[in-house]
Amino acid sequence: MSSLVQHGAGDARTLCICADDFGLSEGINQAVLSLIERGAVTATSCMVLRSAWLPGARRLRVLPPEQADVGLHLDLTAVDPSPAEASLPGLVLRSLTRQLDRKAVRAAIDAQLDRFEQAMGRAPAHVDGHRHVHQLPGVREQLVEALATRYPGAPPWLRSTRPPGPAASAPAKHRLIHALGGPGLETLARQRGLPMSRRLLGVYGFDGGRSAYLRRMQAWLAQARAGDVLMCHPSVRAVDGDAVGEARVEELSALALLKPVVSAGDVQVHLRPLSQCAFVRPSFVR
Repeated sequence: MSSLVQHGAGDARTLCICADDFGLSEGINQAVLSLIERGAVTATSCMVLRSAWLPGARRLRVLPPEQADVGLHLDLTAVDPSPAEASLPGLVLRSLTRQLDRKAVRAAIDAQLDRFEQAMGRAPAHVDGHRHVHQLPGVREQLVEALATRYPGAPPWLRSTRPPGPAASAPAKHRLIHALGGPGLETLARQRGLPMSRRLLGVYGFDGGRSAYLRRMQAWLAQARAGDVLMCHPSVRAVDGDAVGEARVEELSALALLKPVVSAGDVQVHLRPLSQCAFVRPSFVR
């Protein structure tokens, strides 16, 4: 893994590494804050309905905004403030069959944006979705309208789920995620002039342990292009009810090896907030 932390000459690229699920547990909050402080994570997506959000927000709010993009992790499967989850397949089915209550969806989006603003004292730098719900039919329309209406001068960027490279060569899980609404979200964002990330890195099955995650990290860094986002899910400990708790701890051990400038082969990658990177997606063009 030493190749991830060595600096060398090469083709410089930028990458935003975004830690998801801030606010879900104290262990996640601790991990994310420590990684932001060392420059290994340059964005975080926050779950404002969960039990650890407000204590974490007080610490997150004092960080310089230019240090990391702090955004909303739209949460539509929360059943209480714990890590427990409602049925994602049920939500997806209602979405794809156009049975979602769109007024209720818009109310949920506005309420979570309100909670973010109240705790952070500013608008989110970006918005994405817990379990990628932000792109689902019936959700994406309400989200794009809310962002365009609430933040007309400087809207948050949206996270794309587009795989890197040819879609046919992407893992099945990534192809499925993008197919559930990625192209539709890209179209809506372009129509409303909302900024959007380029491609999504970091999708895997939360399996294989630390060594497998280190290998995946090396491959993701080698694939990185300006405008890409690499999502991750670190935590200092696993908690009851969290199906990927052990994988979170393994991710943290790998992410802790990163520095603000890392190397993958002959390529030098600069870790930065996406708001400070050169945007290349069509949605960035007004």
